[in-house]
Amino acid sequence: MCAKKVVFSGIQPTGNIHLGNYLGAVKNWVDMQDAYDNIFCVVNSHAITIKQDPKELMQKTIDLACMLIACGIDPMKSSLFIQSEIDYHPALAWILDCNIFMGDMTRMTQFKDKSKKNPKNINVGLFNYPALMAADILLYQVDLVPVGSDQKQHIELTRNVAMKFNRDFGECFKIPEPLIIKEGARVMGLDDPLIKMSKSATGKNHAIFLLDEPDVILTKIKKATTDSNSSIVFDENRPGIYNLLCIYEVLSGKDRTSIEDEFSTKGYGVFKNALADIVIDRLKPIQERYRQLKSDEKYIKEILQNGANAVLPRARDTYNKAKDLIGLL
Repeated sequence: MCAKKVVFSGIQPTGNIHLGNYLGAVKNWVDMQDAYDNIFCVVNSHAITIKQDPKELMQKTIDLACMLIACGIDPMKSSLFIQSEIDYHPALAWILDCNIFMGDMTRMTQFKDKSKKNPKNINVGLFNYPALMAADILLYQVDLVPVGSDQKQHIELTRNVAMKFNRDFGECFKIPEPLIIKEGARVMGLDDPLIKMSKSATGKNHAIFLLDEPDVILTKIKKATTDSNSSIVFDENRPGIYNLLCIYEVLSGKDRTSIEDEFSTKGYGVFKNALADIVIDRLKPIQERYRQLKSDEKYIKEILQNGANAVLPRARDTYNKAKDLIGLL
């Protein structure tokens, strides 16, 4: 029997996790658990490229782990751990830093975007962020990395530095492939369907957060941007209704023809109510499970420690091999 392919994904403990995070990433992680050898990481070290309140960051890290488990990440099927608990991540990132050209880093769009948002805090960590991301992946000899289409640039950098290192110093890293999830992978803002739903957006009705109360969810969906056309069809040229329909499609599991038929004689009001109902229904068990887990943080910390213990040997072996190949004692 063939060994399962190794999958790695990480998520930052900044802001509040929203429906876009869930449909674009976490739901897919949950759904693929039986098919792969899964490594999921709360990447808290990445978060400090932007100034954080230390106590708040610590709590948000635990809260995010709670939420991932509440969403369906099963510690019996997947290894879930905190990035900063394994020191081989920054150690390997330094080796990779010394093998990535400045030109490659300056082309990274995330650095440009975050620099614009935080012009008074353009730090070296923000610039080197992709090297740490590459280390996160390469430490575990990963086969696949589930990413949105907007993150492919980071995977390409990871692949390039791994191939360069293998060529220059000897075989060390497995070359990972991106696993692009198309359906539901790019949920847009409810208030502006031309931009991706974001934790950092300030609009009151921009995002649906996984812990939003039912009345808040209903209000946000009712106020979601659509257009003056009354027909309810999947038309990418009508981004507002298209975004809402894509959310409905993923959560309902229905095909597009069935959805269009279901609402062919109904208006936006009826559709938005139906969408709100299905969002509320899908989030209710997640919210209930989250509250249960939050009451037992000792249990969560045990899961995270077990996850770190499970992946530590892989990280250690990879780092030691890279260190030996490059000539470090």
